[in-house]
Amino acid sequence: MKIAAIETYAVHLDRDQPSAKGLAGSPNALTGEGQYRWSQDYPCLYSTRIESALVKVTLDNGLSGWGEAQAPLAPEVACSIVESLLRPVLVGQEFSGAAGEISAIWDRMYATMRVRGQTGGFMLDAMSGVDLALWDLAGKQAGKPVCQLVAPGTPAIVPAYLSGVAGSSTTERVAFAKQHFQQGIRLFKLYFESDWSALLGLIDALQAELGPDAHFAVDALWHLRSIDDARQLDTRQVAWLECPWMPEDTAAHLELAAQIRTPLALGESYRTRRELAPYLTARAIGWVQPDLGRSGYTESLRIATGAAAVGISVVPHLSIALGPQIAAAIQFAAVADNCTLCEYNPRVLETANRFLKQPLAFTGSGYEVPTGAGWGIELDEAALQPFRRSS
Repeated sequence: MKIAAIETYAVHLDRDQPSAKGLAGSPNALTGEGQYRWSQDYPCLYSTRIESALVKVTLDNGLSGWGEAQAPLAPEVACSIVESLLRPVLVGQEFSGAAGEISAIWDRMYATMRVRGQTGGFMLDAMSGVDLALWDLAGKQAGKPVCQLVAPGTPAIVPAYLSGVAGSSTTERVAFAKQHFQQGIRLFKLYFESDWSALLGLIDALQAELGPDAHFAVDALWHLRSIDDARQLDTRQVAWLECPWMPEDTAAHLELAAQIRTPLALGESYRTRRELAPYLTARAIGWVQPDLGRSGYTESLRIATGAAAVGISVVPHLSIALGPQIAAAIQFAAVADNCTLCEYNPRVLETANRFLKQPLAFTGSGYEVPTGAGWGIELDEAALQPFRRSS
């Protein structure tokens, strides 16, 4: 069989911005006008909508697989890279669905622009969308979930941690967390906005209400104020400190890791083993967080293998996403070495399920691993047609 066609979908969905405050993808108030706005506190641009780039790869026998690039802004860019650079070198290629073959395709896509400096960013996002679609095809060809292609005998449930605690006050946030704690969640990620003391107060309030079984992660979203602030997490039940400094500031991260006891978590801003090498080699982080929409299934597995070899835990990053990216993260978490958790945002999952004929299931404390072939999901193509780009 050969790859016959590759199509892309640039998805833009309206979003209830106020209710999303405190959750992944847009955790803070935005300022300005238009679709893309600056965060009030974070050094980053956000969209007022949910955005993503879907990729559909079809074989000459009619079988199709779906992938997704992490594209929280300007999904048209990832789609254009797929159409202009990746589709021409892949259409017509033989495809059997073997894992080694998909790995070789990843390397071939990487080679298309590497000497021109395109070894990260949008280029890798686009590659990842294609890579996920190829793994979906491989599972469908074999009649198995992707995770069982990698490691037979995978678990039925992947435990989750809650990504963000919604609410406009400490009281509301504690109530939100307590509801999920009662359903079995034990780890809660909190976002640092502008008041470090308020964040510490929230951790203490949650700990007092939920008890010693509750643990926390802190996402500083690249604007930690000082090492002294980070040290204040050492006396609390904080599993990791995520994204403390700007992602390109390797030296600052290495220094911070040496100065505090709380493990660092990095990965969402990096897409390959090469980008993560300084942290893995130095064993400077406690957690690595590959994003399936930025590293694909292929490179994420490579990252996980390298991390596990040096005793670093793995947890997939999962922010704004639709069905293919979420299903891929679940199936990655089910097989990755040294991985025990998957990120969970209830509103993101609810949105993704709108475009699936059968929803991805969440038990209250974890994801059910899809049992169907490929990613185990079926997208509602009619609902996605408004976002389809011309072939």
